[in-house]
Amino acid sequence: MMPQTQKFTSAADTLGVIGLPAPVKELAARSWDAIVVGAGHNGLACAAYLARAGQRVLVLEARERIGGACTLEEPFPGYIVSPCAYVAGIMHPLVIDELKMRQRGFEWSAANGMFVPFDDGSSIHLWDDEERCEAEINKLAPGDLAGWRAMHDVLTRASDALRPLDERDMWIGRAPTREQVEDRLKGDQEAINFIFEWSMMEYLERYLQDERLQIAYAGQGIIGANASPYDPGTASIYFYHFCGRMGKYLGQWGFVKGGMGMVSFILCDAARELGATVAAGVPVARIIPGEGVELAGGERIHAPVVVSNADPRVTLRLLGEAADSGWQAQVETMPITGCTVKVNVALSELPNFTARPGTLEPHHYAVVDTPLSKAEWQNCFDTARAGYLPERVWTEIYFQTVHDQSVVPPGKHTMSVFAQYVPHTFAEGDWDSQREKAGQMVLNSIGRYCSNIPQAVIDYEVLGPPDIERKVGLTGGHIFQGEITPDFMWDKRLAHRTPMPGVFLCGACTHPGGGVVGLNGRNAAMEILQG
Repeated sequence: MMPQTQKFTSAADTLGVIGLPAPVKELAARSWDAIVVGAGHNGLACAAYLARAGQRVLVLEARERIGGACTLEEPFPGYIVSPCAYVAGIMHPLVIDELKMRQRGFEWSAANGMFVPFDDGSSIHLWDDEERCEAEINKLAPGDLAGWRAMHDVLTRASDALRPLDERDMWIGRAPTREQVEDRLKGDQEAINFIFEWSMMEYLERYLQDERLQIAYAGQGIIGANASPYDPGTASIYFYHFCGRMGKYLGQWGFVKGGMGMVSFILCDAARELGATVAAGVPVARIIPGEGVELAGGERIHAPVVVSNADPRVTLRLLGEAADSGWQAQVETMPITGCTVKVNVALSELPNFTARPGTLEPHHYAVVDTPLSKAEWQNCFDTARAGYLPERVWTEIYFQTVHDQSVVPPGKHTMSVFAQYVPHTFAEGDWDSQREKAGQMVLNSIGRYCSNIPQAVIDYEVLGPPDIERKVGLTGGHIFQGEITPDFMWDKRLAHRTPMPGVFLCGACTHPGGGVVGLNGRNAAMEILQG
């Protein structure tokens, strides 16, 4: 444990700008068991578990601010915003409990399901509570009630089989093979197809008839993926995002008090309290397997174990000629080109959705999706893939401030918009020349359903894939450090233990996958502690 004489300011008090705990020369002179490269939430979780086991751990973060994609900034005066990660739903309860995150200030409140307005003026509020959700479906598309139940039952069966609330959860530990996953599903062919085969549209069309209900769910099969909902395997992305166990109901999403960066800040405090040392503003230039790292300034810091929280392409670059050729081929095969745009908005008031008027209604406490028609889905994807901005995009919207007014000036609000698809690289121009147009396109995609957008917009920032790469170091701006379709999940994801001696991975490129999970860091730590 950290000696009582060593004090530190909570990471939250400085929005994650923690500086150096000691001069680099002094850090290099110390004896370390493990060095973690990157202070994203998984790296900090890994460090906390290693320190808890008595390891001498040093975390090195290149940026001045810790947290990676799960951090907090103040893009507009008085507005505290998580620039990339925006909501919590698949964080593993083990990490929350074992690292005593609640005792350290972690507070989570569930969203009220998902609200979707449609072009014909109708809308649906898909509550997490099954009875309320069925009442909404019965009102919009009564003929689909039985199909919706059957569709939801596939998700429930798959989640109960693969992710039971005990040590048999297949997200824990080393990644299982497809054969092991299928064995657990015990011949349930619908669940097997759901996990490995079906496109999101194939899944939806199998159970639902009303196109509005189909497109209400379609976006949940492509979140963060450079894939169309018509592409095989995309139904598994819906499973991935809705098998979480954070709330009362399966697959609930919700808000972290103070903003998503609090996850990283609390994990940083936990790691330091357990004895780890975390240093920010210290770029690593090289990973030397079995020996440690070399910093951008030329200093060497020695440790037999190096754990990379960086994405696999960055890790490959840091390894250079020391990278195993087979491992390098696997890294280079994993697609890592992002197609998402994040728009962070300061609002004078919440959006007034014309389908359900009002500026503080039950649906504002929910996730809000603005949809695309089935034809528009494919066109949007193809247009972005060709290097052009589509006319409109699918958006997923969260209002942190209806749950938590601590992050804004009195009476104001934030709107976090996650949208697809946009080009990583434009056929004409670049993100500097197209950013404003992209931002307006996203706001117009929302404003078509509202009476007060863009009038309620005070200010906003637009982060395209290259902006995300530049801001938080994610190659290609891919939020999951690589695709999460079935070809790149389970044992097809990168293993925590690499072929290079003493080199491990703990980021989103590893099992179980991307998003704010924390279990990637725990899984890596357990692999390291096995020796």
